[in-house]
This record gives sequence, structure tokens and C-alpha cells, in this order.
Amino acid sequence: MKLPALLCSFALSLIAHAEPVRLAPGPSPADNPLKGLVPYEKPDKGSFPHSLEFNYVRFGDLMTGPGSFDWQPLEELLDGIASRGNHTVFRIWIEYPGQPSGLPTFLRDQGVEVTEWTETEKKPREKVCFSPDYEDERLIASMEGFIAALGKRYDDDARIGYLTAGLLGSWGEWHTYPREDLFASVQTQKRVLDAYEKAFTKTPVLLRYPVGEGKPNLADNANRPFGYHDDSFAWGTLDDGKRENSWYFMPSLNAAGDAAMNKWRTHPIGGEVRPEVWGQIHDEKPKHKNAQDFMTCVEQTHVTWLMESGIFQDKPDDERYARAVSQVRRMGYDFHVPTAGITREGAALNVHLTAVNQGVAPFYQDWTLELAALDQEGRITKRWPVDWKLTGLLPGDPAREWAAAIDVEAALAGQVLALRVINPLSNGKPLRFANADQDRDATGWLSLGKVP
Repeated sequence: MKLPALLCSFALSLIAHAEPVRLAPGPSPADNPLKGLVPYEKPDKGSFPHSLEFNYVRFGDLMTGPGSFDWQPLEELLDGIASRGNHTVFRIWIEYPGQPSGLPTFLRDQGVEVTEWTETEKKPREKVCFSPDYEDERLIASMEGFIAALGKRYDDDARIGYLTAGLLGSWGEWHTYPREDLFASVQTQKRVLDAYEKAFTKTPVLLRYPVGEGKPNLADNANRPFGYHDDSFAWGTLDDGKRENSWYFMPSLNAAGDAAMNKWRTHPIGGEVRPEVWGQIHDEKPKHKNAQDFMTCVEQTHVTWLMESGIFQDKPDDERYARAVSQVRRMGYDFHVPTAGITREGAALNVHLTAVNQGVAPFYQDWTLELAALDQEGRITKRWPVDWKLTGLLPGDPAREWAAAIDVEAALAGQVLALRVINPLSNGKPLRFANADQDRDATGWLSLGKVP
């Protein structure tokens, strides 16, 4: 018996606007791209899961003369890390305690002065340091020219995750403690910051110290488009109320003002776990008396990535490993798709999803998303680009709604509709959602449901 036309229309309307299906949550991996714990370049195989690797590059190895550069050392670093499916975090240094001067040879030949001194804070492991004259115009102009060339060549390079500003101070950490008299002036710092701001508009650049207006020895950076890196994480992060520890990261952020405190909303926070608490910081009760609660530090700083040599150097026991994996899931972003609606209206498929961020920070790169149909073997039979965005989705925000109408031929009925985020690094690790059906039908794809 045929249904009246009005009833048929009503039935089709119900199908087209059917309630979305709830997708089961699941754990995201500890090696999601651009976040998590970070080893030095080329860690041992089978070490703690990661998607970033770090190393330093010597300034003198890259700049060979006025306006001339040798990029091979940096290319080897980037290519080596990319070959393992990871992104690079790097920093360029001129002075590194215990290492010969990193000042380019041509600047030494031109007469740029270098002060040799001994760092005695870590007795009995004193280290010789070589601080250049940061007020020499020849050095300042060289740094400006170098940063401009670096940005022209590498800004938005798919192999790079983050660049920490470097160049100034011990380890490129923007201090020469305790010889602060040898550090760069505020004027020199501003010129370096200006150069980075002009040269890099895509690749995130991170600074060591949050600084507001009026600080006598450091240039104001709170309103500049840079993130920060806390290199004494979980040791000198939280505000303990002691005046002598006002340099800790959270007090520094607070003193720098609202722009610095809200920096994480638009620019990434990274850093390094303080060496004194490497490894143990993931234990329920770290042994070191100065250890600060790791998750409290993560939540207050909204940190996305951290160098943590301890968990890569010494194989963690099962309990430490499990706690670290759980902690990494909260670092940075952690996306979950709670609902999916897939309905057909003639030749069009209406797809409606919701997405939430369960982490502590947004995703800072505007990576492309796409839908695909997967056959029973998980092979892609059809792709559809979508204009959906992950950027700007903050923790605690209402679920973001994604909708698209795509043309789907009848032959695809019964296949799986899936979603993925395209990693611009061709062999990079896929960005996986915190869903039980992630990777169910194909690696790197979130299965959403069957094509009707």
C-alpha cells in the first residue's frame, strides 16, 4: 500500500533530521603531533612515545659571513627528525656553558669581543662560558640578518614544530646568570624580537621569560606574537609566595599582565622539566623536596610540550609510564567527537558533528580536515575536503559544530564514513581523536558511521 505523499515527505524529513549518534570516548595516544614529552634528537628506539624531538644548533655553524649562510647542519637535523615522523623543536645558541664559543668566525675576525668566565653555581661542575659583546653593532646586525634569512627559508616549514628564540645568553636562554652584566641590553633584545616578529608569521616562536612593561633588564614581550617556554618546569613554575622566587614562571606571567596570562589562548607554551626532577616528576610522590605537582603545573601554565630527558634516558617502570601517558593526554589539546549525524537527502549526504577540547590548550596550527568513504578493507574510495577548523577551540568551550553537505553516489552506501586531520608532514604521526572508533577501520581515521 502506498503512503500518502504528505506522509512520505514527513518520513523523509524525520530521516534527514534524525538524532545524531553518540560516539564512544577513548584514550588519545601519547604521541599525538605537536604536543607531549620531548626527547633530544634521535632517542633510543622503543622509548616513551613522542611526536617532537629537540636539539640545539650552533650559530657559527649556520652563518658563515655577512649575508652568507650554510643551512646544511639545520637541514640534517630537520630531515633526520622528519624521517621518524616527528616535528623538530630547535634553538640556536652563541654561548653554551662548557662549549667553545658559538660566535661566527667572521665576527671574531672582525674584532667582536668575547668575555671568558667561569660559571661556578653548580660546584664542583664549573663550566667555562664565552659571552660575546651583545652591544657590538656588527653582532646585532648579523643576528638581524640571520633571523630574516632563517624566516624566509623556514617559516611554515612542515618539518618544524616550534622554534625557541635563542641566540642571546647562556644556552640561548636569555640570561647570563650570575654574570648579568654580560647580557644583552634591552635595546638589543628589542631588535632581536623585532627581527623574529617580522620574519616568522606561521611557525611558532617561543620566548624564555614573560615580561611586561617596566622591567629594567628585560624587553617587554607580553603584547608580541610569541609563546613562552618554562625551562624550570615543575620546579620553578608555581607561585610559592617567596619574594626570592618571583622569577618562577607563574609569578612572572602574572607580573607581566593579562596579555601574558592569556597568551596560551593564541600562542603555545612549552618548556623543559627541571633536570633535578627528571623522571620522578611523574611519580605520585616525587622524591625531590622542590618538586611541584606536575598536573597543577600543566593546568596553570596550559603547557603543550615539555622536554623531559629523564623518562627517555631511563626506562620507566609500569606505574611511572602509565602516569606519564595519562598526564600527556591532558597537555596541550585533546579532541573528542561526541556526536555524529549522517543522513541522506537524495544525492546529498548531510554530515553533522560536534567536537570538544578536553586538554588544557588549543591546537595552534590550521591543519586541513577531510572526510572519506572506506570500504571493508579500510581502503579509501572517495574523499571530500571540508572547511572545518580545529584552531581556536579552547578547553571548556561549548562543543563546536561542524556541518557539511557532500555528494555521495549510491554505490558507496554501506561503506564507513570517516574523518581525519591532514598532517602537513608527509609521514608525520596522525592527529588522533579521543574516541573509541579512532583507527577502527583505517589508521589515522575516525570512523563516524555507515553511509546510508
